[in-house]
Amino acid sequence: MDMETPAALKGEATTRQPAIQARGLRKIYKASNNEPAKEALKGVDLTIPQGSIFGLLGPNGAGKSTFINILAGLVVKSEGEVDVWGFDIDKNPRQARASIGVVPQELNIDPFFTPGEVLELQAGLYGVPRAERRTDAILEAMGLADKKDAYARTLSGGMRRRLLVGKAMVHSPPVIVLDEPTAGVDIELRQQLWAYVKGLNERGVTIVLTTHYLEEAESLCDEIAIINHGEVVACEPTPQLVSRLDRKTLLVTPETPLSAVPGGLNKFESTILPGGVLEIAYRPSSQNVAEILEQVSHAGITIRDLSIEEGHLEDVFLEITRSTGN
Repeated sequence: MDMETPAALKGEATTRQPAIQARGLRKIYKASNNEPAKEALKGVDLTIPQGSIFGLLGPNGAGKSTFINILAGLVVKSEGEVDVWGFDIDKNPRQARASIGVVPQELNIDPFFTPGEVLELQAGLYGVPRAERRTDAILEAMGLADKKDAYARTLSGGMRRRLLVGKAMVHSPPVIVLDEPTAGVDIELRQQLWAYVKGLNERGVTIVLTTHYLEEAESLCDEIAIINHGEVVACEPTPQLVSRLDRKTLLVTPETPLSAVPGGLNKFESTILPGGVLEIAYRPSSQNVAEILEQVSHAGITIRDLSIEEGHLEDVFLEITRSTGN
């Protein structure tokens, strides 16, 4: 699966500039079909560090796709500035587009082309000389070497998605955008895809990921930005973002399974889980675990096992997007 370092990572482009930088980015879609004008992006300022795996999260309609399509040159921005690998998308559009590979959510592959033909055509569109094309290496890396000459219409959904990743790599871009790359993909293929993406990142490729599988974003991403209603409402290193949530859960497994919450513990946010386990949600900023355990002891509960669950990205995401909703 070894592949060359992307060409744009060599030479002078290795200065530690941001991989992507947006300043005051706005997009207003004009009114049409009796629908009013819509401001999809409202002055977005966002810096994506070079060499990172960066999560771009948000509810449906938040502005993520508009942001990605502006990067890819598919949507014209209304205001602001955007640099991709140091190239302004207005002043240096060819260099900016050559510096990014976008893997779309839609499986938009011509069914009458073979995987080999798809990659060769894409490489040609980017002006990659025949002698420098890596079609066989990319297909091998994507686990599609044996499908090189099969029609794309015969490929499974997972294979088509892998082919899209390969298609985005033909010109060796230093930035790859993955838009919902594991939607509808089985667990085994998802793990294979992430292993490959991590390998790309280790070789210096910047990965921008949008996904509705928040557990993936939490485990993969170095930094995460949350967009809601066209605005960046959070942008922090992943551990720092998750730690925002002032909520933990204490799980108490008693020697004798409980059927109801003892009276002395009703003042806490307590429930009984299957198996008679006592679950107590608490806020570390205002509630002390020692005091909670003291109340558990006063309730006559003998503890057999004890654990604390931290908050998760999903909880933070819901809390932030709800608090910034209209």
